[in-house]
Amino acid sequence: MQNESENYGNTGTLYLCATPIGNLEDITLRVLRTLKEVDVIAAEDTRNSIHLLNAYDIDTPLTSYHEYNKVSKARTLVQKLLKGENIALITDAGTPAISDPGEEIVKQCIEAGIKVTSLPGACACITALTISGEDTRRFAFEAFLPTDKKLRNRILEELKEETRTIIMYESPHHLVRTLSELRETFGGDRHTAVIRELTKLHETAMHMTLDEVIRYYDSNDPRGEYVIVVAGKSMELQDEENKRKWEEMPLEEHMKYYEDMGMDRKSAMKAVASDRGVAKNVIYKQLL
Repeated sequence: MQNESENYGNTGTLYLCATPIGNLEDITLRVLRTLKEVDVIAAEDTRNSIHLLNAYDIDTPLTSYHEYNKVSKARTLVQKLLKGENIALITDAGTPAISDPGEEIVKQCIEAGIKVTSLPGACACITALTISGEDTRRFAFEAFLPTDKKLRNRILEELKEETRTIIMYESPHHLVRTLSELRETFGGDRHTAVIRELTKLHETAMHMTLDEVIRYYDSNDPRGEYVIVVAGKSMELQDEENKRKWEEMPLEEHMKYYEDMGMDRKSAMKAVASDRGVAKNVIYKQLL
């Protein structure tokens, strides 16, 4: 395993460079300098990235690196890095390797012993979270939900019990469908922030329940790129539901559940008492 003190020899460095997610000024001086100094820039869409480079008078050669060539092109770029060339990786918007094909070349570089460093900057999920008004201490990033129906349903079921704030991306064409699925999974009263066109001129952030935001889009067409930030399930509600589930189970069946796991009678009573939110002696008396 590599560490900071390791010698990378004469290999080049892969620089993960965060680019603007909307406003062209959302780029760091360090990224601009690096883009000018590297030997080549690998871009998700060269037609899109050329506008950024032209805006800052950067004439470094561009090459394409995207979802459909990420494995083979990564091998080619790794060979360049092994020969000592330095490469900057940029995405259409935001930080490379976050919901992005960049993770493939990072893996290949690490396997080849090539240094990888990330130059921080714009990231849509973090930017949206900070203006969502939801809990920022603990969050789960889901990016785009999978299109495969079975996998999509499985992930939604997993998220049903998620207590952390949930962040996901969505296109305007599928926004209402995704919001409807979230309402069906979480309930219509779950608080949500729907944020569009981050850092752009028409940036908007709506803070509503899932019921309210779906009603809004009944009469307003979605436009632009969206980040959906959904409040996690409250731990208090989760505890209440768990307690109700155990209370509905016959006491002896509840005891058997833990005894079948290898617990002795005394430990099982303690666990049952905890599940039901009562003192252990209450369970003891009921069993008698």
